[in-house]
Amino acid sequence: EQPQHEVELSEYAIGKYPVTNREYQAYLQESGASPPRHWDGDQYPADKGDHPVVNVSWEDAKAYCAWLSEKTKKDYRLPTEAEWEKAARGPSTSSGTGRIYPWGDEFDKERCNMSDSGIYDTTPVDRYENGISPYGIYDLSGNVWEWCEDWFDEKQYEKRAGQDVIDPQGAEGGDARVLRGGSFSFLEESVRAAVRGGNNPDYRSDFNGFRVVVLPGSRISGS
Repeated sequence: EQPQHEVELSEYAIGKYPVTNREYQAYLQESGASPPRHWDGDQYPADKGDHPVVNVSWEDAKAYCAWLSEKTKKDYRLPTEAEWEKAARGPSTSSGTGRIYPWGDEFDKERCNMSDSGIYDTTPVDRYENGISPYGIYDLSGNVWEWCEDWFDEKQYEKRAGQDVIDPQGAEGGDARVLRGGSFSFLEESVRAAVRGGNNPDYRSDFNGFRVVVLPGSRISGS
């Protein structure tokens, strides 16, 4: 997470919620892709249509984005790590940094789904209205870790020291893709907006989901 540094980002739109089971089901039924391992075929667990989809790898999330792009003729993708953090922390404050948590600088287990909440499972993506970010985005703290576009490099911020950073894309390669936000099974330390993590692109877990980004006015080439 260190050193802290300023980043300039171009305009983008990010999903208000993580992708849900119901949304992912539509993708599976149209594409014929393999379902998450805990589903019954293309049927998600009962009463969890509005929960974030889990047991999806980074590669699964990218395939969903490609399908959604083709379906809508807009260029959907995963957020970069910087885009994700901007959505979570909000505008810079007088101290030069955004919020520690999406709702502010003081931790509150009633504003997110993490281990101290005592739920130990996913929750509906719109449950924590009291935990939204300054931009009105839900579930950026807890519920599920979210895949980002970038390769993970724990030294990436050190490499940027002293540079003007515009629309960073992360490391050029690596073994892991970035995960952000913490999950229902993680502690207070891990649901801070600045926490960085990663895992193999083919890794699937009960704790990992994703949300999407689209650039305003973007269109697929040739459409």
